[in-house]
Amino acid sequence: MQQIATVSTRIKHAILPSLILLLMSSASVMASGFNNSDGTRERVYLVKSLVKIADPVLTALSENKLVERMPVEAVAKGREQYTYLEAFGRLLAGMAPWLELGPDQSKEGRLREKYILLARKCLHNATDPDSPDFMNFNKGSQPVVDAAFLVQALLRAPHQLWDPLDTKTKDNILTALRSTRVITPGNNNWLLFSAMVEAAILKFTGTCEMAPIEKAIDAHMKWYVGDGTYGDGPHYHWDYYNSYVIQPMFLEVLRELLDAKVNPGKYNKIYELVLKRATRYAYIQESLISPEGTYPPLGRSLAYRFGAFQHLSKMALMEHLPEGIQPQEVRAALYTVIKRQLSMKGTFDKDGWLRIGMAGHQRRIAQGYISTGSLYLCSEAFLILGLPENNALWQGPDQEWIGKKVWKGEDISIDHSI
Repeated sequence: MQQIATVSTRIKHAILPSLILLLMSSASVMASGFNNSDGTRERVYLVKSLVKIADPVLTALSENKLVERMPVEAVAKGREQYTYLEAFGRLLAGMAPWLELGPDQSKEGRLREKYILLARKCLHNATDPDSPDFMNFNKGSQPVVDAAFLVQALLRAPHQLWDPLDTKTKDNILTALRSTRVITPGNNNWLLFSAMVEAAILKFTGTCEMAPIEKAIDAHMKWYVGDGTYGDGPHYHWDYYNSYVIQPMFLEVLRELLDAKVNPGKYNKIYELVLKRATRYAYIQESLISPEGTYPPLGRSLAYRFGAFQHLSKMALMEHLPEGIQPQEVRAALYTVIKRQLSMKGTFDKDGWLRIGMAGHQRRIAQGYISTGSLYLCSEAFLILGLPENNALWQGPDQEWIGKKVWKGEDISIDHSI
């Protein structure tokens, strides 16, 4: 019995320190809420999904073979002249905050480095007049739209997508942007496209044409219809254009004016008001997401898929969510929406290019202006990847978003319009 006790004591002394270390390690993980969390798993999925969407476009364009390889699915003729800039500009706008984190020695950091280098080659090829993939910036009216998305990318990732470029490529980009001035935008959300282009020219040169910026700001201030929402022109359209375009670009144009110290007395006040409205609209956006990750198929451009939630993702990226909305619930909601739509059969063709549809392949859902390139606006939902892995948004378990709380019977407090 004494020998058994002695052996038992030895085993206890041998195992106990290891057990204590294990428990301490587990407690540390639980306290940090980061390692092995829902956020870690969801970030891995979102990064994998973003590069799956991006790879065919950026690989082909970096090799000057985008026109050669990219299929053009459309319901109207003539979209080939626009679709390539659509694909590149819209894709890069959504990727940019993630790329701006820069390379590091982690697996994700090395992946970012790959796509940063690809994106720089693409910027050169897309704007080089001698390139087979030189893009249309001034024929027809559509190019001003996607020039604006392209500069969205440059403004969101200046340290990775602008500063390192050689002088010739920068000059080519600026020439392409200035060439869009021949396009007169429509009296609707399109005013913001011209304003975005000028805001980028201001950022990168110190001067710009202010008239398009002032017109866009004045018009949208007049078109505010209440409760965090703007009309698309003089009339309200019940669709997702407040998220596809209006709210994100309005904030970004104003931000560039403030950074450039253009009439700060005036534009500071406007920015604060627009930000207040944007915060309210983020609440509305989250409220639209069902417990299953679906949302109402309302209005135009549903083929942009989860690009409908660019604004919610942007407000999370800015760390300016509405009071009472936790970043972990936004993360979980966006992840659920994105995963549901990407898992639908027919979303991609056999070579990995996006196909027209909201839930799978649905050609009849497209308006005449929709083509393959248009679909890459979906990347705008990935803006939250611009928050680093140690940000609170990626830490801890999922939290239930508004729709989940309500439909499980939770007694949540009511919200208030502004």
